[in-house]
Amino acid sequence: MVVDMLSPDEVDRLFRALADATRRDILTHALTGEHSVTALASRYEMSFAAVQKHVAVLERASLVVKTRRGREQLVTADPDALATARRLLEQYEALWRHRVAAIDALLAED
Repeated sequence: MVVDMLSPDEVDRLFRALADATRRDILTHALTGEHSVTALASRYEMSFAAVQKHVAVLERASLVVKTRRGREQLVTADPDALATARRLLEQYEALWRHRVAAIDALLAED
């Protein structure tokens, strides 16, 4: 089970990172290839430092990898981390479907 493989803190970091629209947008762009933090920052009406902070949150959640090439910091997405998030959501969905089925079975007994 994926939930058992990740600590509660890791799960929290993953979903906290995905909870913000700007971070999801940065992640979407990072999935298309390698982008410098400067190029990513130019897409938003916020400071470069604010975009750097968003990238740092994504990096702590292992959703992106940041590497240095010369003066540039390049950001790429980690598709395996997204697959982990998908599997976690599938496990939560299965749990809730099971609970709903159990309630339906109880109601059908009448």
